[in-house]
Amino acid sequence: MRLHRLELCAFGPYAGREAVDFDQLGADGLFLLHGETGAGKTTLLDAVAFALFGRVPGARGDVKRLRYDNADPDLPTEVLLELSVQGQRFRLVRSPEYDRPKRRGGGFTTQKAMVSLTWLSSDAEGITRNDEVARTVERLLGMTAEQFFQVVLLPQGEFARFLRSDTSEREKLLEKLFGTQRFHDVEQWFRDRRQLAGRKVEQHRQQVREQVARTAQAAGEQMPDEADEQWLAELSDRVATMVSVAEATESASRERARQADAELAQRRALADRVRRVRRATEQLAGLPTEERAAWRAELAAARRAVGVKAAHQTERQIEQELTQVRDRERAGVRRLGPVVLEDDPRGQAGRLREEAGTLRQFVAEAEQLAADQRRIRQQEKRREELAVGIRQLGGVLTQLPDQLSIARQRLDKARDARTRLDAVEEQWRQLSEIAVDADRLPALERALERAIAGDRKAVDEHQAAYDRFLDIRQRRLDGMASELAAGLVPGQHCPVCGSTEHPVPARAADGSVTREQDAAAQRAEQEAKQRREQAAARLRTAEQECLTLRDRLAGKDPESLKADLKMLTDERDELRTVAAWVDRLVAEVSRLEDETRRQTERHAEAEREFAVVVAELASLRENVDERTERVRLARGEFPDVAARREHLLTVADIVEFVANARDEAVGVEKRLAAQREAVARAATAAGFDDVPAAIDAARSDQAIAALERQLEQVQAVEDSARGVLAEPELAGVDPTTEVDVATVEAEAAQAREALEVAVAALRSAQQRRTELAEQGARLRSVWASLAPVLAKYDELDALTDVVIGRGQNARGMSLRSYVLAARLEEVAIAASRRLRRMSQGRYEFVHSDAAGPRGTRGGLGLDVLDDYTGRIRPAKTLSGGESFLASLALALGLADVVAAETGGALLDTLFVDEGFGTLDPESLDMVMDTLDELRAGGRVVGLVSHVEELRQRIPTRLRVRKARAGSRLEVVA
Repeated sequence: MRLHRLELCAFGPYAGREAVDFDQLGADGLFLLHGETGAGKTTLLDAVAFALFGRVPGARGDVKRLRYDNADPDLPTEVLLELSVQGQRFRLVRSPEYDRPKRRGGGFTTQKAMVSLTWLSSDAEGITRNDEVARTVERLLGMTAEQFFQVVLLPQGEFARFLRSDTSEREKLLEKLFGTQRFHDVEQWFRDRRQLAGRKVEQHRQQVREQVARTAQAAGEQMPDEADEQWLAELSDRVATMVSVAEATESASRERARQADAELAQRRALADRVRRVRRATEQLAGLPTEERAAWRAELAAARRAVGVKAAHQTERQIEQELTQVRDRERAGVRRLGPVVLEDDPRGQAGRLREEAGTLRQFVAEAEQLAADQRRIRQQEKRREELAVGIRQLGGVLTQLPDQLSIARQRLDKARDARTRLDAVEEQWRQLSEIAVDADRLPALERALERAIAGDRKAVDEHQAAYDRFLDIRQRRLDGMASELAAGLVPGQHCPVCGSTEHPVPARAADGSVTREQDAAAQRAEQEAKQRREQAAARLRTAEQECLTLRDRLAGKDPESLKADLKMLTDERDELRTVAAWVDRLVAEVSRLEDETRRQTERHAEAEREFAVVVAELASLRENVDERTERVRLARGEFPDVAARREHLLTVADIVEFVANARDEAVGVEKRLAAQREAVARAATAAGFDDVPAAIDAARSDQAIAALERQLEQVQAVEDSARGVLAEPELAGVDPTTEVDVATVEAEAAQAREALEVAVAALRSAQQRRTELAEQGARLRSVWASLAPVLAKYDELDALTDVVIGRGQNARGMSLRSYVLAARLEEVAIAASRRLRRMSQGRYEFVHSDAAGPRGTRGGLGLDVLDDYTGRIRPAKTLSGGESFLASLALALGLADVVAAETGGALLDTLFVDEGFGTLDPESLDMVMDTLDELRAGGRVVGLVSHVEELRQRIPTRLRVRKARAGSRLEVVA
């Protein structure tokens, strides 16, 4: 993977659009990224990570605030990255989600996150979906975001902690880098399976305990502490003995009960014969002989009177019918009132109906007359309403044009205000910003004065330090002969003339300067120079800020700006108020126009309807006058024609009703006379002297049925008693004989109770034997099912202990630790090659898979072998510079191993973070040699550091300048 170009816009501390050309920076294979603290060096690395994966590493990724706070609202926040991976060159453009001010009105709106991938090395179609871009990037790089953050953006601090950490902390970091989650899942799988198998074993054991309890309960004994086959066999023997004893007892009890039942049956049979004879004798003696004769005579007379009674009832019904007919006739005559009934009522009814028929036409004409009169009243009322409505609509139509003209004028004014509002608001926003800046001007001027004073002071101090340094350097040069003479050794060559003899060595004069004093003066001069440069930078910044602010103010003072802002604010508020009425005024104008059209149409319609009503009134009045006289003659003395016609029809119906009643009464009288003669003949034929005698002998159907039942019951009792006495088995039985049955019944009951107890005991014993056999079979079954489950659990338990680093695992290493140990061993081998070169062959890493102290897990031990002593040292004993060398070697080795393991692309671009300040010059040379080897292999290495010496060593630099208005990038090549 090689980076080509990076562009940032409103991202992090960068307010505008900044670009980094990695092809230019990486021309030498090595460049330095430096700048002030907080300027945004790490943000460049975050931008690379964000463009690739849509998030940034570390705790900065949790905040999710990637946009520059004071960025121009019209400037989007985005990152552009061009890179090459596996022969493919493409461009990634990604924007985060952020809130921006609304373009119209106040408040904020959410700008959605966007991403696009464009292929630059082919004509393939680009990608804009976030999930597809993520899959494509991860496929090309061959590593996840976490692995990329570790192997491309090398954080030395984490590896320094890695060197000094214990096994658990070291395991956490390695888990982030290597995909060992699947091995953790395997361990958890074994734990879960063991736990599941343990639950199954416990379930089977619980089944065994429950089945033992059921078996003991079936045998009627207590549950034992330990149950086995011998206990089950002894239990079966005891139950079998119990069944044999119960069978013998039941057989003896059954024989005694049989003998007692036979004796009881004989006694009960004799007692029953005596009882039957005694009862039959008593029944014959108690028969009602005299009452039975009277019942028979009464029943015969009642049966003869049945026909007479029915004929007499028919006579009563005809008499009632005649009375009802005469009542209806008299009621009809009363209803006629003053109307005289003629001798021929039917002819009178016909004449009345003919007269009513002649009035039918006048009824319809009277109804039409009433309808016309109602219509005249309605139309007169409608004529008055229309006249009032026409006058009101005329008044409304005179007012609407003026209202419509006023509304249109107000609408034009509101639209003009809305048009001017945008320009005024923009002027107000600019003036507000200038007014705010005007308040800052005094503070900036005071800061400028302080910066000028500080710059003068720094210049004076640097000049004084520089003069002191020149003086000391000159004095040291003047005394250089004595300094060289101090290092002469008899017999050795002089470094100046080469002689081995030193007859007159120079001596140090008063005020001579040593090497340490010269170095201290030089350091003081450099420090003063640095303070001078810093003061000059602060002065330039203050001058630029004041100049920029004065240009924006354009010579205006804060008071005049505030007055202008007040006037512009009032104008803006007034325009907002007026412009807010546009929509309502548009609706009002539309409403008035619609109202004018509607009222005009209503006025014309009302005038047309008024003319129609006047014409209809004239026609109605002419028709009413003609019909009134004809109807008056037809109704006579009645309220109306319909009432006179209804009266005639009613009288005709009553006359006809009376005629019908008279005819019906004549027919009923004839039937009554015939029925009376038939009743007298029936009484004589039935053997009665007259009709009243027959009626007295008659009985109801219920009484006749009761007499028949009494006679039948008496006869049945007599027949039953004589039949009992005639039975052969009752011959010779004396009804006074007494038979003792109670004593024999008590003896038989005792025998049956004893038999029931014996049978119950036998059934209980047999049931217990059956249940014991069934429960015993089930117990043997659960014993058999427990054995393989327990064996499987023991095997799985031992295997799980080995997988998680316990039991027979002598090293105490879990499967995940074993995998991580293998990866760590590869890292140690790769890192040792670089560490030996950077430490001049003194140090190399040593990996240990031995278990830790006090039984702690092993496999992740990492120490260093010191070639000077030949001993292995803990990494915690390394000095600060040595720790940096070790952590850098470890990071580079880890990058190689992770890239090789993931099968990812070759990492042609690496970034190395801080830590160089802990190195001495020789160690720094070795580190630089290692980095030179990396770039010699075609890689581009970016160093992030504050170390001043690196600026002298690395000619290609990317400097980040921090400023109030946002950071800027500057390339020094």
